[in-house]
Amino acid sequence: MDTKKIKFTVFGLVQGVGFRYFVARNASLLGIRGYVRNEYDGSVTGVAIGAVGSVEKLKQLLQAGPSRAHVDKVLFEDYIGDENFATFEIR
Repeated sequence: MDTKKIKFTVFGLVQGVGFRYFVARNASLLGIRGYVRNEYDGSVTGVAIGAVGSVEKLKQLLQAGPSRAHVDKVLFEDYIGDENFATFEIR
């Protein structure tokens, strides 16, 4: 199975609206490992590691967000860290 590793940064109204829980729930359902966390600038960042199709689906979900969120933009880059993560966690 091909594995994809990405880092993401989500901008917009994404804190205080359940965004991290939305990401964690969907990542776990998709079998993705990694984390999501709030940043001081109001963005949400994280790492997702999993099957290519699952990571692509999560990327679509990140761009939509939960109903109370308003996503302005999402930046994706390859994750080059060596941490492999056992689960998906909220930090």
